[in-house]
Amino acid sequence: QVQLVESGGGLVQPGGSLRLSCAASGRDFGKYALGWFRQAPGKAREFVAAISWQGESTNVEDSVKGRFTMSRDNARNTVYLQMNSQRPEDTDIYYCDADPHFYGRRWTVEDVDIWGQGTQVTVSS
Repeated sequence: QVQLVESGGGLVQPGGSLRLSCAASGRDFGKYALGWFRQAPGKAREFVAAISWQGESTNVEDSVKGRFTMSRDNARNTVYLQMNSQRPEDTDIYYCDADPHFYGRRWTVEDVDIWGQGTQVTVSS
């Protein structure tokens, strides 16, 4: 099993860019599909993007498609979320997640086996 630690969150102006990283420790990183969710206070955690075991497939939520890109580096046990053209509504806590399965649809929280602790992203001028 892997443990996940996110980093790279912070304050960014509207229209700006930020890259989140999620570093995994433990074994068999390449056997997990990885994903990102986000959550605002008082709201449900929502799916952002996911990537398959070797990065051959990605699944990106429509609300961020064309702005957010997910990638992974299995040699570094790390997954990334590149966020461009950010909007105030992207302000959330972003969570990295892992699961042995890759779902070619919007993931749900019930799909996820392992969570990171989250990193805050604030988009504001």
